[in-house]
This record gives sequence, C-alpha cells and structure tokens, in this order.
Amino acid sequence: MKDVLRFRRTILLILLIALIISSLLFLPFKQALVFEYQNTGKILAYLPLKKQDTFQIKYTHSIHLTNVIESYSITKENEIKQYELMYEDFAIGMPANAAEGEVFEEKDGKYYIKNMKRIFPSFDLRVGKVRANHTIIYHKKEFPLSKTIEPGTWIRIHVKKVNLLEIMRGVNILES
Repeated sequence: MKDVLRFRRTILLILLIALIISSLLFLPFKQALVFEYQNTGKILAYLPLKKQDTFQIKYTHSIHLTNVIESYSITKENEIKQYELMYEDFAIGMPANAAEGEVFEEKDGKYYIKNMKRIFPSFDLRVGKVRANHTIIYHKKEFPLSKTIEPGTWIRIHVKKVNLLEIMRGVNILES
C-alpha cells in the first residue's frame, strides 16, 4: 500500500513539474515589438518594450538617397501608431503636405509631419538589400536590422506578448 501511495505521489510530482515547465515555456509574459518572417508567425527578432513605449525606423530613401525617420508609439490596445514622419526631400514617394488634422513643419532643411494618428495592428517591411539600411532607433540608440535579419527578407512587425520559448528562438535586437 505504501508503495502505491509513493508511486502516485511521484507521478503527481512529475506531472506538476511538467506543468510548471510548460507554463514557463509557453505562457506569454513579455511585451515586445516582434519581427516575424513574412506572415508565418516565426519570430526572427524582437525588441522588448515597456507599456506605451516609442521607437523609430530610419532608412535611406531609394530614390533621393536621404534619411527618412518614421516615429511610432504603442497604444494601450498594443497596436502601432505612427505619430511623426521626418524627411529631407519632396521627391517621389514622399508626401507634399500633411493630411487633415496633421501638422506640416519645415525646420533646419528637414520636413516634418506631426500629430499623425495612423494606427496599424501590424505592418510589413522588406529589409533593404542595397542602401536602405533600415534601422530601429530605441531610446536614442540605433540597431540596424541587417545585423539580425538577412537583407531582402520580408518581415511583419507587430506588438505581441512573447513566451520564453519564442524569446529563446528569436534574437533580442538590444543584444545584437
């Protein structure tokens, strides 16, 4: 009888340990800006975020070869809101003016569209191969995407709570 009770306790303990390990591996707990391979859900890289954090994407425009900086914030609903755009040339692909409710400014030879309220659940980007040099700016530090994601790769960017397994599979951009 004691052997049966000991066996049941051992099995129960093993199941409890397995449940704890599974919970640690699979339960999402950390908010991150996630860079997925295409739309597969496979995380290539991530940027750990705090609630309602901000970040920027800087790149060199392919035609007029000047910097463009797009500024984003994270909403309470974990969506991405573009709130500002900075560029240096009105060439092809750049806006000539602000949309309704937005503010257009020219300062020190640069053009700004401010007060933008463009909200996205996600957006897609192809990491530049030649000269775009897509770079994430986070807390005034720059992280070129080409250091963690192969140039030419189509990625989907969105906010997601990630679990330990996803963290172990992806690359933390802050550590690259």
